[in-house]
Amino acid sequence: MAVLTSYLPLVDNLVMNTYKRHRFPPDIISYAVWLYHRFNLSNRDVEDLLAERGIIVSYEAIRLWCIKFGARYARRLKRRHERRSL
Repeated sequence: MAVLTSYLPLVDNLVMNTYKRHRFPPDIISYAVWLYHRFNLSNRDVEDLLAERGIIVSYEAIRLWCIKFGARYARRLKRRHERRSL
């Protein structure tokens, strides 16, 4: 889990309430959504990458996470990318 904590800056305290009632912790959800948007992977590819790390999650759950949290992550990634390119 120590590897996943480096992606937590994408999750701020105000957003933590949106992770309530989810089966997996916010760091796993944020890591899966980050992988999907950052590397343009399919849901099944993300599922396989998480399975290699010992996290069993269905591609359907990843799809739902990307629908719910994806726009926010994509915006933040785009903003970070624009700042670095200046």
